[in-house]
Amino acid sequence: MTAATTDKIRCDACPVMCYIADGQTGACDRYGNVAGRIMRCDPLTILEHRVETGGEVVPFLNRDAEWDGEIVHADRFVTAIGAGTTYPDYKPAPFIVSREVAGADLVTIVTEGIFSYCGVKVKIDTDRHLGPETATVRVKGEPFGHVTTAEYGSQMLSLGGVRHLTGGSKSEGRVTCQAMLELCNRQPVEMTIDGGCTVIVQAGRPPIVDGKREARMRVGCGSATIGMFATQWRGLVDEVVVVDDHITGVVSEHQAGKVLGWADTGIKIKGRRSTPGRYFKVAEPGSGWGGADIDDPLDILGPFNPKKGAKPGLTMLMVSTTGEQYGYYVLDDDLQPIQRDLPEALRKSVGLIDENCEPALCTVLFMAGAGGSLRAGVTENPVQLTRSVHSQQTHVTCGGAPVYIWPGGGVTIMVDVTRLPDNAFGYVPTPALVAPIEFTMHRRNYERLGGHVDAVRTLDDILQHGGEYGAEHRTVPSHADQRPTPEKS
Repeated sequence: MTAATTDKIRCDACPVMCYIADGQTGACDRYGNVAGRIMRCDPLTILEHRVETGGEVVPFLNRDAEWDGEIVHADRFVTAIGAGTTYPDYKPAPFIVSREVAGADLVTIVTEGIFSYCGVKVKIDTDRHLGPETATVRVKGEPFGHVTTAEYGSQMLSLGGVRHLTGGSKSEGRVTCQAMLELCNRQPVEMTIDGGCTVIVQAGRPPIVDGKREARMRVGCGSATIGMFATQWRGLVDEVVVVDDHITGVVSEHQAGKVLGWADTGIKIKGRRSTPGRYFKVAEPGSGWGGADIDDPLDILGPFNPKKGAKPGLTMLMVSTTGEQYGYYVLDDDLQPIQRDLPEALRKSVGLIDENCEPALCTVLFMAGAGGSLRAGVTENPVQLTRSVHSQQTHVTCGGAPVYIWPGGGVTIMVDVTRLPDNAFGYVPTPALVAPIEFTMHRRNYERLGGHVDAVRTLDDILQHGGEYGAEHRTVPSHADQRPTPEKS
Protein backbone atom coordinates (compact mmCIF):
# COMPACT_ATOMS: atom_id res chain seq x y z
CA MET A 1 0.00 0.00 0.00
CA THR A 2 1.46 3.39 -0.98
CA ALA A 3 1.82 6.40 1.33
CA ALA A 4 -1.06 8.08 -0.44
CA THR A 5 -3.32 5.25 0.56
CA THR A 6 -2.21 4.60 4.15
CA ASP A 7 -5.50 5.96 5.52
CA LYS A 8 -7.51 3.88 3.10
CA ILE A 9 -8.43 0.21 2.84
CA ARG A 10 -8.73 -1.84 -0.30
CA CYS A 11 -12.05 -3.33 -1.38
CA ASP A 12 -11.83 -6.73 -3.09
CA ALA A 13 -15.54 -7.00 -4.00
CA CYS A 14 -14.84 -6.51 -7.72
CA PRO A 15 -11.88 -6.35 -10.12
CA VAL A 16 -11.55 -2.56 -9.77
CA MET A 17 -10.04 -3.01 -6.27
CA CYS A 18 -10.76 0.53 -5.02
CA TYR A 19 -8.86 2.11 -2.15
CA ILE A 20 -11.58 3.65 0.02
CA ALA A 21 -11.17 6.28 2.73
CA ASP A 22 -13.10 6.05 6.01
CA GLY A 23 -16.68 7.21 5.52
CA GLN A 24 -16.48 7.02 1.74
CA THR A 25 -17.76 4.54 -0.87
CA GLY A 26 -16.01 2.93 -3.80
CA ALA A 27 -16.59 3.74 -7.46
CA CYS A 28 -19.63 1.44 -7.54
CA ASP A 29 -21.43 3.22 -4.64
CA ARG A 30 -22.19 -0.26 -3.29
CA TYR A 31 -19.34 -0.79 -0.84
CA GLY A 32 -17.86 1.64 1.67
CA ASN A 33 -15.26 1.99 4.39
CA VAL A 34 -17.08 2.01 7.74
CA ALA A 35 -14.66 2.40 10.65
CA GLY A 36 -11.95 0.47 8.86
CA ARG A 37 -14.14 -2.33 7.52
CA ILE A 38 -15.54 -2.82 4.00
CA MET A 39 -19.33 -2.82 4.29
CA ARG A 40 -22.12 -3.39 1.79
CA CYS A 41 -24.01 -0.07 1.73
CA ASP A 42 -27.42 -1.55 0.87
CA PRO A 43 -29.10 -3.98 3.26
CA LEU A 44 -29.60 -7.66 2.55
CA THR A 45 -33.18 -7.98 1.27
CA ILE A 46 -35.45 -10.72 2.58
CA LEU A 47 -38.82 -11.35 0.92
CA GLU A 48 -41.71 -12.42 3.10
CA HIS A 49 -45.10 -13.91 2.21
CA ARG A 50 -47.82 -15.86 3.98
CA VAL A 51 -47.70 -19.63 3.58
CA GLU A 52 -51.33 -20.24 4.62
CA THR A 53 -52.83 -18.11 1.86
CA GLY A 54 -50.64 -19.35 -0.94
CA GLY A 55 -48.33 -16.36 -1.02
CA GLU A 56 -50.36 -13.42 0.29
CA VAL A 57 -47.97 -10.59 1.07
CA VAL A 58 -47.49 -9.58 4.73
CA PRO A 59 -46.62 -6.03 5.73
CA PHE A 60 -43.10 -4.74 6.19
CA LEU A 61 -41.38 -6.29 9.18
CA ASN A 62 -41.76 -4.03 12.23
CA ARG A 63 -40.17 -5.38 15.37
CA ASP A 64 -41.62 -2.54 17.48
CA ALA A 65 -45.24 -3.15 16.41
CA GLU A 66 -47.65 -4.50 19.01
CA TRP A 67 -48.70 -8.11 18.38
CA ASP A 68 -52.37 -8.36 17.36
CA GLY A 69 -52.69 -11.98 18.42
CA GLU A 70 -52.74 -13.41 14.90
CA ILE A 71 -50.45 -16.36 14.27
CA VAL A 72 -48.63 -15.85 10.96
CA HIS A 73 -46.44 -18.51 9.39
CA ALA A 74 -44.33 -16.58 6.92
CA ASP A 75 -41.85 -17.97 4.43
CA ARG A 76 -38.80 -15.74 4.37
CA PHE A 77 -36.65 -15.91 1.28
CA VAL A 78 -33.16 -14.45 1.39
CA THR A 79 -32.50 -12.69 -1.89
CA ALA A 80 -29.10 -11.72 -3.25
CA ILE A 81 -29.96 -8.00 -3.13
CA GLY A 82 -27.43 -6.48 -0.77
CA ALA A 83 -25.75 -9.84 -0.20
CA GLY A 84 -22.34 -9.05 -1.67
CA THR A 85 -20.37 -10.91 -4.27
CA THR A 86 -18.38 -14.12 -4.77
CA TYR A 87 -15.44 -12.10 -6.13
CA PRO A 88 -12.59 -13.15 -5.76
CA ASP A 89 -13.72 -16.40 -7.29
CA TYR A 90 -12.20 -18.87 -4.86
CA LYS A 91 -14.68 -18.34 -2.01
CA PRO A 92 -18.25 -19.60 -1.41
CA ALA A 93 -21.26 -17.38 -2.09
CA PRO A 94 -21.90 -14.65 0.50
CA PHE A 95 -24.91 -16.48 1.97
CA ILE A 96 -25.79 -20.16 1.72
CA VAL A 97 -29.04 -20.42 3.65
CA SER A 98 -30.69 -23.50 5.09
CA ARG A 99 -34.46 -23.27 5.59
CA GLU A 100 -37.44 -25.60 5.85
CA VAL A 101 -40.42 -25.05 3.55
CA ALA A 102 -43.46 -27.35 3.75
CA GLY A 103 -41.35 -30.02 5.42
CA ALA A 104 -38.59 -29.89 2.80
CA ASP A 105 -35.00 -29.11 3.81
CA LEU A 106 -33.91 -26.52 1.25
CA VAL A 107 -30.70 -24.63 0.62
CA THR A 108 -30.62 -21.24 -1.13
CA ILE A 109 -27.31 -19.89 -2.40
CA VAL A 110 -27.37 -16.13 -2.97
CA THR A 111 -24.86 -13.83 -4.60
CA GLU A 112 -24.71 -10.55 -6.46
CA GLY A 113 -23.31 -11.55 -9.82
CA ILE A 114 -20.96 -9.26 -11.72
CA PHE A 115 -22.22 -9.60 -15.28
CA SER A 116 -20.08 -8.40 -18.18
CA TYR A 117 -22.15 -10.66 -20.41
CA CYS A 118 -25.57 -9.12 -20.03
CA GLY A 119 -28.10 -7.05 -21.91
CA VAL A 120 -31.74 -6.04 -22.00
CA LYS A 121 -34.53 -6.98 -24.37
CA VAL A 122 -37.16 -4.26 -24.68
CA LYS A 123 -40.73 -4.66 -25.93
CA ILE A 124 -42.43 -1.38 -26.83
CA ASP A 125 -46.18 -1.50 -27.39
CA THR A 126 -46.73 0.84 -30.31
CA ASP A 127 -47.78 0.88 -33.96
CA ARG A 128 -45.36 3.72 -34.65
CA HIS A 129 -42.36 2.94 -36.79
CA LEU A 130 -39.39 3.37 -34.46
CA GLY A 131 -36.71 2.70 -37.05
CA PRO A 132 -35.53 0.19 -39.66
CA GLU A 133 -34.78 -3.33 -38.53
CA THR A 134 -31.11 -3.62 -37.43
CA ALA A 135 -30.87 0.19 -37.06
CA THR A 136 -28.50 1.31 -34.32
CA VAL A 137 -30.06 2.50 -31.06
CA ARG A 138 -28.09 5.27 -29.33
CA VAL A 139 -27.99 6.85 -25.90
CA LYS A 140 -26.18 10.18 -25.59
CA GLY A 141 -24.87 9.57 -29.10
CA GLU A 142 -23.20 6.26 -28.20
CA PRO A 143 -24.29 2.97 -29.82
CA PHE A 144 -26.31 0.96 -27.33
CA GLY A 145 -27.97 -1.80 -29.34
CA HIS A 146 -30.25 -2.25 -32.34
CA VAL A 147 -33.82 -2.61 -33.53
CA THR A 148 -34.77 -6.25 -33.94
CA THR A 149 -37.76 -8.07 -35.43
CA ALA A 150 -41.16 -6.59 -34.56
CA GLU A 151 -43.75 -8.69 -32.79
CA TYR A 152 -47.57 -8.54 -32.71
CA GLY A 153 -48.43 -4.94 -31.82
CA SER A 154 -44.98 -4.18 -30.46
CA GLN A 155 -41.58 -2.97 -31.58
CA MET A 156 -38.54 -4.78 -30.16
CA LEU A 157 -35.05 -3.58 -29.20
CA SER A 158 -31.97 -5.60 -28.27
CA LEU A 159 -29.73 -3.44 -26.07
CA GLY A 160 -26.48 -3.61 -24.15
CA GLY A 161 -24.34 -6.72 -24.28
CA VAL A 162 -20.66 -7.37 -23.87
CA ARG A 163 -19.59 -5.81 -27.18
CA HIS A 164 -21.03 -2.43 -26.20
CA LEU A 165 -19.77 -2.77 -22.63
CA THR A 166 -16.20 -3.76 -23.48
CA GLY A 167 -15.72 -3.77 -27.25
CA GLY A 168 -16.08 -0.07 -28.03
CA SER A 169 -14.74 3.18 -26.62
CA LYS A 170 -14.60 3.92 -22.89
CA SER A 171 -17.47 6.36 -23.36
CA GLU A 172 -19.57 3.70 -25.10
CA GLY A 173 -18.93 1.26 -22.25
CA ARG A 174 -19.82 3.80 -19.57
CA VAL A 175 -22.99 4.95 -21.32
CA THR A 176 -24.07 1.35 -21.97
CA CYS A 177 -23.56 0.38 -18.34
CA GLN A 178 -25.42 3.44 -17.02
CA ALA A 179 -28.34 3.06 -19.45
CA MET A 180 -28.77 -0.66 -18.67
CA LEU A 181 -28.65 0.09 -14.94
CA GLU A 182 -31.37 2.73 -15.27
CA LEU A 183 -33.56 0.50 -17.44
CA CYS A 184 -33.26 -2.44 -15.05
CA ASN A 185 -34.03 -0.23 -12.05
CA ARG A 186 -37.20 0.95 -13.86
CA GLN A 187 -35.98 4.45 -14.60
CA PRO A 188 -36.65 6.30 -17.89
CA VAL A 189 -33.99 6.28 -20.62
CA GLU A 190 -34.14 8.41 -23.77
CA MET A 191 -32.89 6.71 -26.94
CA THR A 192 -32.50 7.77 -30.55
CA ILE A 193 -32.72 5.33 -33.45
CA ASP A 194 -30.73 5.86 -36.63
CA GLY A 195 -33.13 6.65 -39.45
CA GLY A 196 -36.02 6.64 -36.99
CA CYS A 197 -37.34 8.40 -33.95
CA THR A 198 -36.59 9.31 -30.36
CA VAL A 199 -38.22 7.13 -27.72
CA ILE A 200 -38.28 7.26 -23.92
CA VAL A 201 -38.42 3.78 -22.40
CA GLN A 202 -39.35 3.02 -18.80
CA ALA A 203 -40.32 -0.45 -17.60
CA GLY A 204 -44.01 -0.72 -16.79
CA ARG A 205 -44.83 2.70 -18.27
CA PRO A 206 -46.16 3.80 -21.66
CA PRO A 207 -43.51 4.63 -24.26
CA ILE A 208 -43.05 8.23 -25.39
CA VAL A 209 -42.35 8.32 -29.13
CA ASP A 210 -41.09 11.61 -30.57
CA GLY A 211 -42.61 13.42 -27.62
CA LYS A 212 -45.99 11.68 -27.89
CA ARG A 213 -47.09 9.39 -25.09
CA GLU A 214 -48.59 6.18 -26.46
CA ALA A 215 -51.97 5.19 -25.07
CA ARG A 216 -52.72 1.75 -26.48
CA MET A 217 -51.35 -1.12 -28.50
CA ARG A 218 -53.19 -2.48 -31.53
CA VAL A 219 -56.12 -4.83 -31.12
CA GLY A 220 -54.66 -6.97 -33.91
CA CYS A 221 -53.60 -6.68 -37.52
CA GLY A 222 -56.08 -5.34 -40.06
CA SER A 223 -57.18 -8.82 -41.04
CA ALA A 224 -57.68 -9.93 -37.43
CA THR A 225 -59.69 -6.79 -36.71
CA ILE A 226 -62.00 -7.65 -39.60
CA GLY A 227 -62.46 -11.14 -38.20
CA MET A 228 -63.24 -9.85 -34.71
CA PHE A 229 -65.71 -7.10 -35.59
CA ALA A 230 -67.29 -7.96 -38.95
CA THR A 231 -70.58 -8.82 -37.27
CA GLN A 232 -70.61 -5.37 -35.62
CA TRP A 233 -70.58 -3.69 -39.05
CA ARG A 234 -73.02 -5.92 -40.93
CA GLY A 235 -76.05 -3.93 -42.06
CA LEU A 236 -74.54 -0.58 -40.99
CA VAL A 237 -71.98 0.09 -43.73
CA ASP A 238 -71.21 -1.28 -47.21
CA GLU A 239 -67.42 -1.53 -46.85
CA VAL A 240 -64.84 -1.50 -44.06
CA VAL A 241 -61.08 -1.10 -44.51
CA VAL A 242 -58.82 -1.59 -41.49
CA VAL A 243 -55.59 0.20 -42.37
CA ASP A 244 -52.43 -1.53 -41.20
CA ASP A 245 -48.82 -1.19 -42.27
CA HIS A 246 -48.46 -4.97 -42.12
CA ILE A 247 -51.79 -6.58 -43.13
CA THR A 248 -54.63 -4.31 -44.22
CA GLY A 249 -58.08 -5.91 -44.08
CA VAL A 250 -61.06 -5.37 -46.43
CA VAL A 251 -64.34 -6.80 -45.13
CA SER A 252 -66.14 -7.32 -48.47
CA GLU A 253 -63.30 -9.56 -49.73
CA HIS A 254 -62.35 -11.14 -46.40
CA GLN A 255 -63.51 -14.64 -45.54
CA ALA A 256 -65.34 -13.25 -42.51
CA GLY A 257 -67.32 -10.96 -44.79
CA LYS A 258 -68.05 -13.71 -47.28
CA VAL A 259 -69.42 -15.96 -44.53
CA LEU A 260 -71.74 -13.12 -43.50
CA GLY A 261 -72.89 -12.59 -47.10
CA TRP A 262 -71.13 -9.29 -47.75
CA ALA A 263 -71.67 -7.89 -51.25
CA ASP A 264 -68.79 -6.86 -53.52
CA THR A 265 -68.02 -3.12 -53.58
CA GLY A 266 -65.56 -2.76 -56.44
CA ILE A 267 -62.92 -1.40 -54.09
CA LYS A 268 -59.29 -1.27 -55.23
CA ILE A 269 -56.44 -1.40 -52.69
CA LYS A 270 -52.94 -0.27 -53.62
CA GLY A 271 -50.77 -3.01 -52.22
CA ARG A 272 -49.79 -6.63 -52.61
CA ARG A 273 -52.78 -8.93 -52.27
CA SER A 274 -52.07 -11.92 -50.10
CA THR A 275 -55.28 -13.87 -49.63
CA PRO A 276 -58.80 -12.50 -50.14
CA GLY A 277 -59.28 -9.36 -48.05
CA ARG A 278 -55.66 -9.22 -46.86
CA TYR A 279 -53.10 -6.81 -48.35
CA PHE A 280 -49.39 -6.30 -47.64
CA LYS A 281 -47.33 -3.12 -48.20
CA VAL A 282 -50.16 -0.68 -48.75
CA ALA A 283 -47.70 2.04 -47.65
CA GLU A 284 -44.30 2.41 -46.04
CA PRO A 285 -43.82 2.13 -42.24
CA GLY A 286 -44.35 5.37 -40.36
CA SER A 287 -46.22 7.09 -37.54
CA GLY A 288 -49.56 7.60 -39.30
CA TRP A 289 -52.59 5.39 -39.77
CA GLY A 290 -51.99 1.80 -38.62
CA GLY A 291 -48.24 2.34 -38.30
CA ALA A 292 -47.96 3.42 -41.94
CA ASP A 293 -46.58 6.69 -43.30
CA ILE A 294 -49.97 8.08 -44.35
CA ASP A 295 -52.17 10.76 -42.81
CA ASP A 296 -54.97 10.32 -45.37
CA PRO A 297 -56.28 6.73 -45.62
CA LEU A 298 -57.62 7.40 -49.11
CA ASP A 299 -53.99 7.32 -50.29
CA ILE A 300 -54.13 3.51 -50.27
CA LEU A 301 -57.19 3.34 -52.56
CA GLY A 302 -57.33 3.06 -56.32
CA PRO A 303 -60.45 3.83 -58.40
CA PHE A 304 -63.68 2.03 -57.53
CA ASN A 305 -64.89 -0.38 -60.24
CA PRO A 306 -68.59 -0.11 -61.15
CA LYS A 307 -68.44 -3.50 -62.88
CA LYS A 308 -67.63 -5.11 -59.52
CA GLY A 309 -70.30 -3.49 -57.38
CA ALA A 310 -69.28 0.15 -56.95
CA LYS A 311 -72.17 2.62 -57.17
CA PRO A 312 -73.05 6.13 -56.00
CA GLY A 313 -74.11 6.26 -52.36
CA LEU A 314 -71.95 3.27 -51.33
CA THR A 315 -70.73 3.82 -47.76
CA MET A 316 -67.30 3.02 -46.38
CA LEU A 317 -65.66 3.05 -42.94
CA MET A 318 -61.86 3.29 -42.76
CA VAL A 319 -60.31 2.73 -39.34
CA SER A 320 -56.86 2.08 -37.85
CA THR A 321 -55.89 -0.98 -35.81
CA THR A 322 -56.15 0.99 -32.56
CA GLY A 323 -59.35 2.86 -33.35
CA GLU A 324 -57.49 6.14 -32.87
CA GLN A 325 -58.09 7.17 -36.50
CA TYR A 326 -61.28 6.63 -38.42
CA GLY A 327 -63.19 8.14 -41.32
CA TYR A 328 -66.60 7.63 -42.91
CA TYR A 329 -67.06 8.12 -46.67
CA VAL A 330 -69.85 8.05 -49.25
CA LEU A 331 -69.23 7.56 -53.00
CA ASP A 332 -70.49 10.46 -55.12
CA ASP A 333 -71.84 10.22 -58.68
CA ASP A 334 -68.26 9.95 -60.00
CA LEU A 335 -67.54 7.12 -57.52
CA GLN A 336 -65.20 9.37 -55.55
CA PRO A 337 -65.24 8.85 -51.75
CA ILE A 338 -66.42 12.00 -49.95
CA GLN A 339 -65.91 12.22 -46.19
CA ARG A 340 -68.99 12.59 -44.03
CA ASP A 341 -69.63 12.64 -40.29
CA LEU A 342 -69.47 9.22 -38.66
CA PRO A 343 -73.00 7.92 -38.11
CA GLU A 344 -73.89 7.32 -34.50
CA ALA A 345 -74.62 3.67 -35.29
CA LEU A 346 -70.94 3.10 -36.18
CA ARG A 347 -69.45 4.86 -33.15
CA LYS A 348 -70.03 1.81 -30.99
CA SER A 349 -67.96 -0.42 -33.30
CA VAL A 350 -65.09 2.08 -33.42
CA GLY A 351 -65.25 2.35 -29.64
CA LEU A 352 -65.15 -1.44 -29.38
CA ILE A 353 -61.83 -1.52 -31.24
CA ASP A 354 -60.49 1.08 -28.81
CA GLU A 355 -61.84 -0.86 -25.82
CA ASN A 356 -60.14 -4.08 -26.92
CA CYS A 357 -56.74 -2.42 -27.19
CA GLU A 358 -54.56 -3.04 -24.15
CA PRO A 359 -52.60 -0.19 -22.52
CA ALA A 360 -49.29 0.51 -24.23
CA LEU A 361 -46.37 -0.37 -21.97
CA CYS A 362 -42.61 -0.84 -22.13
CA THR A 363 -41.36 -4.23 -21.00
CA VAL A 364 -37.71 -4.57 -19.97
CA LEU A 365 -36.19 -8.04 -19.67
CA PHE A 366 -32.74 -8.37 -18.12
CA MET A 367 -30.74 -11.15 -19.75
CA ALA A 368 -27.43 -12.53 -18.52
CA GLY A 369 -25.21 -15.60 -18.46
CA ALA A 370 -24.10 -16.97 -15.10
CA GLY A 371 -20.47 -17.79 -15.78
CA GLY A 372 -17.91 -20.06 -14.17
CA SER A 373 -16.82 -17.67 -11.43
CA LEU A 374 -20.34 -17.13 -10.17
CA ARG A 375 -21.10 -20.85 -10.26
CA ALA A 376 -17.89 -21.54 -8.35
CA GLY A 377 -19.47 -19.74 -5.41
CA VAL A 378 -22.11 -22.47 -5.37
CA THR A 379 -20.02 -25.59 -5.94
CA GLU A 380 -16.40 -26.58 -6.45
CA ASN A 381 -17.44 -28.26 -9.74
CA PRO A 382 -19.46 -25.55 -11.61
CA VAL A 383 -20.70 -27.81 -14.41
CA GLN A 384 -22.66 -29.80 -11.83
CA LEU A 385 -24.71 -26.69 -11.05
CA THR A 386 -25.43 -26.15 -14.75
CA ARG A 387 -26.63 -29.74 -15.10
CA SER A 388 -28.74 -29.39 -11.97
CA VAL A 389 -30.40 -26.22 -13.29
CA HIS A 390 -31.24 -27.77 -16.65
CA SER A 391 -32.58 -30.94 -15.03
CA GLN A 392 -34.83 -28.70 -12.91
CA GLN A 393 -33.36 -29.94 -9.65
CA THR A 394 -32.22 -26.38 -8.93
CA HIS A 395 -34.62 -23.43 -9.05
CA VAL A 396 -33.14 -20.10 -10.17
CA THR A 397 -34.50 -16.70 -9.19
CA CYS A 398 -33.33 -13.12 -9.60
CA GLY A 399 -34.04 -10.96 -6.57
CA GLY A 400 -36.77 -13.46 -5.71
CA ALA A 401 -38.41 -13.11 -9.13
CA PRO A 402 -38.93 -16.10 -11.45
CA VAL A 403 -36.58 -16.32 -14.41
CA TYR A 404 -36.67 -17.99 -17.80
CA ILE A 405 -33.77 -20.39 -18.32
CA TRP A 406 -32.61 -20.57 -21.93
CA PRO A 407 -32.01 -24.10 -23.24
CA GLY A 408 -28.54 -25.13 -24.36
CA GLY A 409 -25.20 -24.62 -22.70
CA GLY A 410 -24.59 -22.50 -19.63
CA VAL A 411 -27.03 -20.84 -17.27
CA THR A 412 -28.53 -18.03 -19.34
CA ILE A 413 -31.40 -16.27 -17.59
CA MET A 414 -34.01 -13.69 -18.53
CA VAL A 415 -36.22 -11.83 -16.03
CA ASP A 416 -38.90 -9.13 -16.08
CA VAL A 417 -37.39 -6.26 -14.08
CA THR A 418 -40.80 -5.10 -12.81
CA ARG A 419 -40.98 -8.25 -10.66
CA LEU A 420 -37.90 -7.36 -8.61
CA PRO A 421 -37.82 -5.11 -5.54
CA ASP A 422 -36.80 -1.50 -6.14
CA ASN A 423 -33.18 -0.72 -7.02
CA ALA A 424 -32.22 -4.38 -7.20
CA PHE A 425 -29.45 -3.77 -9.78
CA GLY A 426 -26.05 -2.16 -9.34
CA TYR A 427 -22.87 -1.77 -11.33
CA VAL A 428 -19.10 -1.86 -11.17
CA PRO A 429 -17.02 0.48 -13.33
CA THR A 430 -15.17 -2.31 -15.13
CA PRO A 431 -17.88 -1.75 -16.63
CA ALA A 432 -20.41 -4.44 -15.76
CA LEU A 433 -23.87 -4.74 -14.28
CA VAL A 434 -24.44 -6.30 -10.87
CA ALA A 435 -27.60 -8.36 -10.49
CA PRO A 436 -28.94 -10.63 -7.75
CA ILE A 437 -29.19 -14.35 -8.42
CA GLU A 438 -30.34 -17.17 -6.18
CA PHE A 439 -30.12 -20.94 -6.56
CA THR A 440 -32.51 -23.06 -4.45
CA MET A 441 -32.44 -26.85 -4.15
CA HIS A 442 -32.94 -29.72 -1.72
CA ARG A 443 -30.07 -29.98 0.69
CA ARG A 444 -29.35 -33.54 -0.37
CA ASN A 445 -28.99 -32.37 -3.98
CA TYR A 446 -26.64 -29.61 -2.87
CA GLU A 447 -24.45 -32.15 -1.16
CA ARG A 448 -24.46 -34.38 -4.27
CA LEU A 449 -23.27 -31.64 -6.60
CA GLY A 450 -20.30 -30.84 -4.37
CA GLY A 451 -21.64 -27.69 -2.74
CA HIS A 452 -19.91 -25.67 -0.05
CA VAL A 453 -21.75 -27.49 2.74
CA ASP A 454 -19.45 -26.11 5.44
CA ALA A 455 -20.70 -22.61 4.59
CA VAL A 456 -24.40 -23.45 5.04
CA ARG A 457 -26.06 -21.27 7.71
CA THR A 458 -29.52 -20.91 9.17
CA LEU A 459 -31.69 -17.87 8.50
CA ASP A 460 -31.66 -16.95 12.21
CA ASP A 461 -27.88 -16.98 12.21
CA ILE A 462 -27.77 -14.70 9.19
CA LEU A 463 -30.26 -12.26 10.71
CA GLN A 464 -28.23 -12.15 13.92
CA HIS A 465 -24.68 -12.05 12.62
CA GLY A 466 -24.88 -10.90 9.01
CA GLY A 467 -22.13 -11.74 6.58
CA GLU A 468 -18.74 -10.73 5.29
CA TYR A 469 -19.93 -7.28 4.26
CA GLY A 470 -22.10 -6.30 7.22
CA ALA A 471 -25.19 -7.31 9.16
CA GLU A 472 -27.93 -4.91 8.09
CA HIS A 473 -31.04 -6.38 6.48
CA ARG A 474 -34.53 -5.39 5.45
CA THR A 475 -37.67 -7.45 5.02
CA VAL A 476 -40.02 -6.48 2.22
CA PRO A 477 -43.27 -7.90 0.83
CA SER A 478 -42.77 -10.27 -2.07
CA HIS A 479 -44.21 -9.11 -5.37
CA ALA A 480 -42.46 -11.64 -7.54
CA ASP A 481 -45.81 -12.96 -8.78
CA GLN A 482 -47.43 -9.58 -9.29
CA ARG A 483 -47.12 -7.14 -12.17
CA PRO A 484 -47.65 -3.43 -11.61
CA THR A 485 -51.03 -2.00 -12.51
CA PRO A 486 -50.68 -0.20 -15.86
CA GLU A 487 -50.99 3.56 -15.72
CA LYS A 488 -54.26 4.94 -16.99
CA SER A 489 -53.75 7.24 -19.93
